[in-house]
Amino acid sequence: MKKTLLVEFIKSAPSAQEFPSPELPEVAVVGRSNVGKSSLLNRLTSAKRMAFVSKTPGRTQLINFFRLGDEMTLVDLPGYGFAKVPVAVRQNWEQLVTSYVFERPALCLVLLLIDIRRDPMESDIQVRDLLEQAGLAHVVVATKTDKLSKSRARQQQTKLERIYAAEGKIPLIPFSAVTSEGRNELWKVIEKHVREARRAPKK
Repeated sequence: MKKTLLVEFIKSAPSAQEFPSPELPEVAVVGRSNVGKSSLLNRLTSAKRMAFVSKTPGRTQLINFFRLGDEMTLVDLPGYGFAKVPVAVRQNWEQLVTSYVFERPALCLVLLLIDIRRDPMESDIQVRDLLEQAGLAHVVVATKTDKLSKSRARQQQTKLERIYAAEGKIPLIPFSAVTSEGRNELWKVIEKHVREARRAPKK
């Protein structure tokens, strides 16, 4: 699946009632609104403009669905954190993401993106706890490794692994959309969960 796949935009959904039919295994991506989510999606799929990269954090307020060939669907969840939006809008994001995480039968893996340069904030931990509460398989992806020296990146990785994977159950993958560091490793994790989902009996 690491080869370049045909990326097809399916739709943007403002509510659970407008989610598309769950035909393929789904891998969702979530992170703070300035964590580099769109850049990761573009690099991961080798698509130049699969996800719009905005200079304004929090611009995406919908759940966006992208079909990758006949293999899987990538789902871009709304960002959280620094977005300068009204409280009511943020609350709507939370309700939208929660309904997707707990009710989507096709969801087989969530990529939780964090900025390797930043210590975790309360909202990051809350999202991690939400995924654990839902019993969802997830992996932590530490983005923007190209912004740090190799030694500093290793230090940050060690620190973040202690926080996010205290029991050693959650993989943490360093990633750079600039250098492609971590892309192959991330695809291996995605492929594993997609294969398992495709083999599982339909509920």
